[in-house]
Amino acid sequence: MGRTLDNKKEVVADLKELLSDSQLAIVIDYQGLSVAQITDLRNRLRPTGTVCKVTKNTLMRRAVEDDENWQPITEFLVGSSAFMLVKDDVGGAIRAYQDFQKATKKTDFKGGVMQGQALSQDQVKAIADLPSKEELIGQIAGSINSIATKLAVGVNEVPASLGRCVNEVPGSLGRVLQALSAQKEGGG
Repeated sequence: MGRTLDNKKEVVADLKELLSDSQLAIVIDYQGLSVAQITDLRNRLRPTGTVCKVTKNTLMRRAVEDDENWQPITEFLVGSSAFMLVKDDVGGAIRAYQDFQKATKKTDFKGGVMQGQALSQDQVKAIADLPSKEELIGQIAGSINSIATKLAVGVNEVPASLGRCVNEVPGSLGRVLQALSAQKEGGG
């Protein structure tokens, strides 16, 4: 039994909502995957905030027809398509898919779309190699912390150096007086 018109409209509305929350859409050919393998892929993607949808190309085409950001996806709508809609962790989602692809060797990467641009497999892999948001925040925080530490050490060194100089004055004065008295005794 096929889908009713109302059911198709619900699917298109659901796809539109998912796309509006997504940063990246990846299209793969899922032909040859069992239900268990697709479930495994979904389970691998879930921790990254990614939804894997298997739907007809015509329904996806209708979902993106009014949205310029996602229209480039139409060039990948050929054959059996599964859509990975990435919300949060783009790099983590791509790495999870790559791990799945290595394990099953059954899916083919068709393409991706991000910010209105169609992406090749190499471009998507390059995105996966970028550090995550949390890693970038950690790197920036570490840099800021090291600057503050160096500044604090430098600021602390000024009074310490001044203190060493002040402590050295009486000793230097004592040596000068001793040298003068030795000179007077020897010469006088």
